[in-house]
Amino acid sequence: MATAGTVLGTAAPASATSSGTEPDLDDGVAATPERVAARVAQAYRRETTRAGGNWQAQISVAGSGGTPVVAVADEPDQRLEAYSVNKIAVATAVLDKVDRGLLSLDQRLEVTAGIVVPGGDGIFSLDNAYPSSVTLGHALAALLTVSDDTAVRLCGLVCPAAELNAILVAKGFPNTQVEPVANPNRFFLGTSTPRETHELLRAHVAGTLLSPSSTAFLLDLLRSPIAFTDGVRRTMSSQERARVATKAGWFGTARHEAGVIFDSAGTAVLTYALFADGQAGADDFGATHPAVQARARLGRIMMDATARLAGSGRRHQPSPRLPSNGG
Repeated sequence: MATAGTVLGTAAPASATSSGTEPDLDDGVAATPERVAARVAQAYRRETTRAGGNWQAQISVAGSGGTPVVAVADEPDQRLEAYSVNKIAVATAVLDKVDRGLLSLDQRLEVTAGIVVPGGDGIFSLDNAYPSSVTLGHALAALLTVSDDTAVRLCGLVCPAAELNAILVAKGFPNTQVEPVANPNRFFLGTSTPRETHELLRAHVAGTLLSPSSTAFLLDLLRSPIAFTDGVRRTMSSQERARVATKAGWFGTARHEAGVIFDSAGTAVLTYALFADGQAGADDFGATHPAVQARARLGRIMMDATARLAGSGRRHQPSPRLPSNGG
């Protein structure tokens, strides 16, 4: 990857002004990938400093000829607990089995009272109506939109931990691994690195990990209106939010988020993997957490900075979303 400016944390990006303000992209000069990357890099430094705590990240901007320009590489190879960001990896492994004809999205999974995570995030712990059953497609939708914890266990029924990890290694992600437990069909969500999470998303956008139908299914879920909106997508219009595929993860003091910003034509212009922990307000899992606020401000800047850039590679348009009043 090409790199804009200097390594973050050692000096200001090459495009930054001497006053420390963000590079102006509205001065009539073309918004090149390098200038956009420099603006994002400076905003990342400012927002992470303001939020405090520990940060590790990888952010790139689509460059000419398809070569990404690195805006931020902040300890990108540090292996970390990824928490729910790794639900993207879980879905990748399950969909790989769908592509190989070993599973189908319409097959039914039994939802017993014993498999429901008590008080877990999502919807399965709320309806108090078990046993029941859902399709695998329904489980994956709950996994990637409302980040349902029981959906992780449902995926484990059809893709055990050892098999899941082997699929990810075979696809080139040895650090993105779930953590097995005694029950082979259960696991903790495990680890990744900012670079591997970033590359996992780029590979999905490039269409090199899954079939076209499975790729569209996964990205459509991550771009849906009910996907995570407290972070990068918070201060965006509904149309802008539809241009962002994102997945957040939170546990303990960690507040992570990773995703892709697409241009209006549906091609990727920016990919981000943001891992944060140790900020004040460890018991705050809402939009007021310092790290989540930092991602919201950074998200607005990333969207605005890439507004005049054209993406590269495959186009991924989301499914139409039309408001309904029932009936």
